[in-house]
Amino acid sequence: MDKLFFLLTIVFYLLGGADALAKIRLPALIGDKMVLQRDIDLRIWGWADVGEKVTIRFQGERYYTEAGNDGKWFVSLPPQAAGGPHIMEVNEIVIRDILIGDVWLASGQSNMETPIARLTHRYPEINVSNNHMIRHFKVPTQNTAESVQEDIAAGGKWYSAVASEVMNWTALAYFYAREAYNHTKVPVGMLVSSLGGSAIESWISQEHLREFPNLLVDQVAVDSLPKAMQDRGAGKWANPNWDDTHWKTMTVPGLWRSQGIHTKGLIYFRKEFEMPESMDGRHAKIRLGMLIDSDSVFVNGHFVGSTSYMYPPREYHIPAGVLRAGKNNITVQLTAKNGNGGFVEDKSYKVIGDDMEVDISGEWKYQVGVDLDEVAVYRTRLQNIKTAGSGLYNGMIYPIRDYRVRGAIWYQGETNAGRPQHYQTHLESLMRNWRELYQDAELPFLIVQLPNYLRKSEKPEESGWAEIREAQLKAMKRVPNTALAVTYDVGEWNDIHPLNKKDIAHRLFLGARKISYSEKLISSGPIYQDMKIEGDKIVLSFSELGGGLQSQNGELTHFAIAEADQKFIWANAVIKGNTVVVSSPQVKNPVAVRYAWSNNPEDANLENKAGLLASPFRTDDW
Repeated sequence: MDKLFFLLTIVFYLLGGADALAKIRLPALIGDKMVLQRDIDLRIWGWADVGEKVTIRFQGERYYTEAGNDGKWFVSLPPQAAGGPHIMEVNEIVIRDILIGDVWLASGQSNMETPIARLTHRYPEINVSNNHMIRHFKVPTQNTAESVQEDIAAGGKWYSAVASEVMNWTALAYFYAREAYNHTKVPVGMLVSSLGGSAIESWISQEHLREFPNLLVDQVAVDSLPKAMQDRGAGKWANPNWDDTHWKTMTVPGLWRSQGIHTKGLIYFRKEFEMPESMDGRHAKIRLGMLIDSDSVFVNGHFVGSTSYMYPPREYHIPAGVLRAGKNNITVQLTAKNGNGGFVEDKSYKVIGDDMEVDISGEWKYQVGVDLDEVAVYRTRLQNIKTAGSGLYNGMIYPIRDYRVRGAIWYQGETNAGRPQHYQTHLESLMRNWRELYQDAELPFLIVQLPNYLRKSEKPEESGWAEIREAQLKAMKRVPNTALAVTYDVGEWNDIHPLNKKDIAHRLFLGARKISYSEKLISSGPIYQDMKIEGDKIVLSFSELGGGLQSQNGELTHFAIAEADQKFIWANAVIKGNTVVVSSPQVKNPVAVRYAWSNNPEDANLENKAGLLASPFRTDDW
């Protein structure tokens, strides 16, 4: 019996029986080398057949669940202490080398995407990196403005920072993870979900873009378009027994418009015809003159031929065994994308057998399978699909909502610098949106303020880059539990992708230490608070003094002052106590001051005693 059972088992597997055994599927995020967030309730999820039982074994405990009606299952794990490596078993799947530590979601555009390989000549230590306690996962690109996705695109994988794997990292994530690990000695996971050239609007859900109608997708049209494009008669209307009693009629031959049919698209035509006893099961031919435009022809439900354009005469063979004595059916699936399709007049429409012919012209039944005018209406309503918002949120943020993180890092704004008007609103919406998605009202956000870029200006200038920096500052001030890394000294005038990601990571982590790790430290440079006009001078006050104000080097630079005519000129600026006094001999009645207000203010040098630069600002709203 044992041998028989063994042989039957082998046969079962060889015949594909193994595939019949239900298998669970895990998202790519739940895999070898993953880092799970410490000290917080966790969620492990996946998919399986409806009702399939799932067992998770982790840290000596077992957790049970089963797949719901949608095929999705999840298990909640209690908070875990930092450490590892660990093993997790999910039914027959074994996940190895799991660490517990801090996970950071890093998002934005190309400067968050910058591959670490570009930095090896500047930071040669990358080539010999040997840190297995920091890990990196890059979410594959998936832009789906039409709807949210339940899973990310295929191809993602966790990598550690050992030399053989570190080239799979993005640059800022590497330096941030290293900074965090060196300070906390806790494993760090960097979950990078970013895309070069992306606008902030694409990272925000439709619900949080309601006040911007041009960014919204017509969801009714999204849902209706596939149905409108679907052939209603596919697999059904060529059936010889299909009930076409309520179909409309048309005279063949004839063109659609001449008979009141004004549809563009695909129409099914059906006709019954009689065959004599002598033709029962016999081979025959069907001649359909000329059709406009393309056709597929069925006799008694059997496909007998097709032509993809309008000119050739249609003559198809009806194989033996298809025809029967008495009633038969012919169905023509006819497509005319430009309208006015039909059966060309003065042509022959017959079934031809041995020594006999059956005329099939006359009254035919018809029904529309695809109405391209209806399709066109929905497509018109979706003309903004490529410029609408939410595509990257739907495909790259929503699917990872169950993977718990300690906080988020946002480095984006270059793409929006040409249209900065709504950036502050969008950034605040993004932070609210993600906090709702992660069900964490205090999820920390670390924001990289745009660095300097393009040539320095000889005169004060208007600047979209400066407006984005201002919007980032204002959003940080309005939204609690956020921090801003000021970076206008680390950019490159001739490269929108500066290589100094190391200093940016250091400044970001200063913010993390304050708002996420609750350390008491100075994490920000001076932030403009208020102004007071005193004669021909303007006195500026600041918060985040960090022990006092100072110049990074020499006299203060990059201050500009203006009268009511709104014409700014470079100004003199001196530190007096905890204020900066700004003036110019050419300005007798000043009303406004700007600092570091340009595309490239790299020589701006106001900082606090902690050595952190002041954020750019303006006192006007011109």
